[in-house]
Amino acid sequence: MPMCRSRLSILWLLLNKKPMKKAEEIDAKAEEEFNIEKGHLVQTQSLKIMEYYEKKEKQIELKVLRAKDDLIADLLNEAKQRLSKVVKDTTKYQVLLDGLVFQGLHQLLEPQMTAEVQKAILMYKIAAKKDVDVQIDQESYLREERAGGVEIYNGDRKIKVSNTLESRLDLIAQQMMPEVQGALFGANANRKFLD
Repeated sequence: MPMCRSRLSILWLLLNKKPMKKAEEIDAKAEEEFNIEKGHLVQTQSLKIMEYYEKKEKQIELKVLRAKDDLIADLLNEAKQRLSKVVKDTTKYQVLLDGLVFQGLHQLLEPQMTAEVQKAILMYKIAAKKDVDVQIDQESYLREERAGGVEIYNGDRKIKVSNTLESRLDLIAQQMMPEVQGALFGANANRKFLD
């Protein structure tokens, strides 16, 4: 009997060992599948979180850019408002206006032109050494919202040189925008060309 018991216990161990081994394999496979699924979920959620914060970062960058644009627009509006003060000093404005007309006539280079200041026309005739017919337009004037300056047209009014104070300010603002932005916000590390 003792021998029978030992054989039975060995047989019992063998019979129990096989299902235990199978159970361990099932547990290991289940653990592996769980870890794979968990890793997939973690990666998916991590990507969602990264996308969310990238989106938020881009929104903040857009807000900063809008704020910068608003600040520059405010500066330009303030400069345009100050232009109206230039017109109030008649002696300085007359010198400026003469120069604007003279420059406009040089840019247009037409035999017939329409302008508003007589003195600059005489200076142009002397400098260009040619006779030009420049008419003073008595019917249409610069719009009221303009601070001042002059618009010069060729004889048939198809070509125009705008030398208003606003157009000059816009031209200067466009040319100096990189310097203005650099002074206000620091140098842009992403900017490669300053054109």
